[in-house]
Amino acid sequence: MTAPPQGHARVRIWDAPTRIFHWAIALLIPFLWWTAEEERLDLHIPAGLTMFGLILFRLLWGLVGSSTARFVSFVKGPWTVARYLAGRASPVIGHSPLGAFSVVAMLSALAAQVGLGLFASDEDGLFSGPLAHLVSYETSETLTDWHDRLFDLLLILIGLHLAAVLFYLIVRRRNLVLPMVTGAGEGEDAAMPMRPAPAWRFWIAATIAAGAALWIGGAFA
Repeated sequence: MTAPPQGHARVRIWDAPTRIFHWAIALLIPFLWWTAEEERLDLHIPAGLTMFGLILFRLLWGLVGSSTARFVSFVKGPWTVARYLAGRASPVIGHSPLGAFSVVAMLSALAAQVGLGLFASDEDGLFSGPLAHLVSYETSETLTDWHDRLFDLLLILIGLHLAAVLFYLIVRRRNLVLPMVTGAGEGEDAAMPMRPAPAWRFWIAATIAAGAALWIGGAFA
């Protein structure tokens, strides 16, 4: 979610890595659901490892990425959130202080879901997460149950996110989807536009994330 507009300037809001991450997650979640429902674990596990790599990249990008992607730029304390709700917050672009809760909750739920999946296994023992052999069968069963249950929480968070997007579109007359496609949108005149990160930071973060996903998927297979 982003802050409501009060100005008319068109500014850069999201960089390409952040947008690619967003839409990759949007595509992967229904694919992971479908492969689980159809018991296509031969596809579910590689997709889960891809999700692992994406989440790790987003966490790294939240530390070294462009200004609007960094957690420090939008994760604020309760006082800032209260000022935002009262309409007294400083002009910002990107995620609002309130929207930060949605981002943190979604990333946390996705990270927990993927983490549990690494240790999960199916009922027949034919397929298992790449780290399942590190725990007992009973523990793997328990983690598999939690892996299934947590998806319900993830659906709730997705529903709230979509409801917020519709609220901003209908009530605030602010399209939050288009900037996540084009990277640009309306920003308040006093707000600082996005400051992009150097390309080498992207390549380092992407290499670490991809390497970790490949290592877990291969070294523990």
